[in-house]
Amino acid sequence: MTDRMEKRGVAEALEQVAAFMELQGENVFRVRTFRTVAKVVGGLPGTLREALDDGSLAATKGVGPASIDVINELAATGRSALLEELRGQVPPGLVEMLAISGLGVAKIRQIHETLGIESLPELEAAASDGRLAALPRFGQKTADNIRKSIAFLRQASAYRLAHHADDEARTLVEALGRVPGVLSATAAGEVRRRSEVVKDLVVVLVAEVPAAEIFARLGQVAGVHEFAGQDERHVTLRFVGGTTAQILVTPPLNAGAVLVQATGSDAHLRQLEAHATREGCSLRGAALWRGSEFVPTPDEEALYRALGLAWIPPELREGGQEIDTAATGAIPTLLEAGDLRGFLHCHTDYSDGSNSVSELANGVAAAGYEWIGITDHSQSAAYAGGLSPDGLRRQAAEIAEVGARMPGCRILHGVEADILADGALDYEDDVLARLDFVIGSIHSRFNLTGPEMTARVLAALDNPYLTILGHPTGRLLLSRDAYAIDLEAIFAKAGAAGVAIEINADPHRLDLDWRVLRSARAHGVMISIGADAHNLAGLGNVAYGVGIARKGWLGPADILNTRTAEGFLEFARARRG
Repeated sequence: MTDRMEKRGVAEALEQVAAFMELQGENVFRVRTFRTVAKVVGGLPGTLREALDDGSLAATKGVGPASIDVINELAATGRSALLEELRGQVPPGLVEMLAISGLGVAKIRQIHETLGIESLPELEAAASDGRLAALPRFGQKTADNIRKSIAFLRQASAYRLAHHADDEARTLVEALGRVPGVLSATAAGEVRRRSEVVKDLVVVLVAEVPAAEIFARLGQVAGVHEFAGQDERHVTLRFVGGTTAQILVTPPLNAGAVLVQATGSDAHLRQLEAHATREGCSLRGAALWRGSEFVPTPDEEALYRALGLAWIPPELREGGQEIDTAATGAIPTLLEAGDLRGFLHCHTDYSDGSNSVSELANGVAAAGYEWIGITDHSQSAAYAGGLSPDGLRRQAAEIAEVGARMPGCRILHGVEADILADGALDYEDDVLARLDFVIGSIHSRFNLTGPEMTARVLAALDNPYLTILGHPTGRLLLSRDAYAIDLEAIFAKAGAAGVAIEINADPHRLDLDWRVLRSARAHGVMISIGADAHNLAGLGNVAYGVGIARKGWLGPADILNTRTAEGFLEFARARRG
């Protein structure tokens, strides 16, 4: 198990403790403490063991002795007596219900106490037979929404978020690359295409020895539990921790064709096969043939070149226009992480972040950025310690003081302001005018109708202090669908008004969806990449935002934070007149 995966497991256990306590009606501050500590653990820059041994975790704001005791127990044994006790007191199915959009603790308790329901199947039955709709404060619309949410959760359970899949794929590639006879190991499939959610892990091994010999050696890899579905070049491995991965073995002479096929997508491969046919070739048996002649493809470039195509970056292989574009040699230069000069959308310990302004700014500077835009939560976000106008003044003074000591990295002062139900931002204009820039986001009232939500955001775009529209569809991958909104109307107005729209790079969001990015740019909308970082580990979120931008065919000129700090400020000031 990698340290990052260990931290994730401990953080998930702490989240479960908080969920069980919440359902028991435990003190809200104690619940919030465990949730805060879970974020801290997940965002540790070093290893969990190091943070426990040197006392840095215990010294972190919000982490108390009780939390440390639980973490120590989890780290040492993989178990928590507190969590096991809570599991014995609260039916686990009630915790699963917390993932259902619009179903909070009060309603879950009402369902449990009134109908005796303790599991999702029981809840689904009650939503279908009218019992749920008959409860006070529910009704048929709520029952229908709950039934749809359960179906969504059931479908989502087959997938994993991109950062979790990355962790697992990286561990696999490192382990399989050390198998004797393996020349290289490459993650393929959805991970390589940088999809926002991943169903299958796929790894391609290049080896000069026969695949059968490699398969025999895979059984010696630590954690391998069983083999399944083996044929002459493919096997499915199941690991002790539950991870399943498809492993393909190829000789070097055919590595390009195999990697292309293993990367997919299905739609891309269908288009590629059709193009190959038009070129007098065929793709069969994971190899390229010209008539009966085998065409060597030692790398992907060789395959695409043999078909008269420019190499197509994996992110673009989704069955859109990539084949036709590659045939004309017009594949664009896509965004690279190194193109970003500014780091946007981050939270400090002024609201619900774990690090100070100085710590975050130094971390960003060390990562090579020229400037950082601090954006803590606004006053309506009381649940996240949102800042009052006086709090913003205190933060401005600290930012100026820290900035004076950091000439190599400029610190800009912004805020993530809540967009209220009527489209207003939750500060008066005189407060917003003191800031360098403003991100506006929706954090409540997700259940408005499409026209109502669209009108809400359109009204927010009228505010001259709004610089960036944050996580614009509100989705939480594998947890909450995007809310209803007319994105084309939003794009049209944002482009005309000079408001940027965010790719929120938190792997739980990745919002905007890559599928709509080209439409946004066609309307003249600038795109920003916001890490939504709540700790130093959140700096790593940017890679996922870059992946989404690349999948949306975006290059450096399309992204707001590829500009200098002054260029970014010019964009923000342009609306203020």
